[in-house]
Amino acid sequence: MAIIDIEQTRNQARALLDSRIESVTALVKTRQRISDLKEQLTEAERDDKRAYVRATKDGWSPEELKKLGLESGAAGRRRKTANRGESGSAAVGQKESNSGE
Repeated sequence: MAIIDIEQTRNQARALLDSRIESVTALVKTRQRISDLKEQLTEAERDDKRAYVRATKDGWSPEELKKLGLESGAAGRRRKTANRGESGSAAVGQKESNSGE
C-alpha cells in the first residue's frame, strides 16, 4: 500500500481552496464596486436635481433648459407622474359630482 504524505495532501488542499477563495474574493470586490457606483449615481442624481432647481430659480425656464439639452432629470419624470395621478383623482371627483345632478 502507498504511503500518503499528510503535508503534501494539506498543501494540495490549500492550493485548491486558495483558487476558490480568489474567485469569491474577486466576486466580492466586484459587488462592492457596483454598490459604490450605485451610491455615487444616487448622489449625482441628487446633485443634478438641486442644480436644475437652482437654474430654474435663477430665471431659466424649463423650455429654455430643454433647448440647451438640459431637460429635467428623474425628478421631473416623478413630478409628471404625480400630477397625472392628482388630475386623475380630480377627474374622478368631478364625475362623481356630476353624476349626482
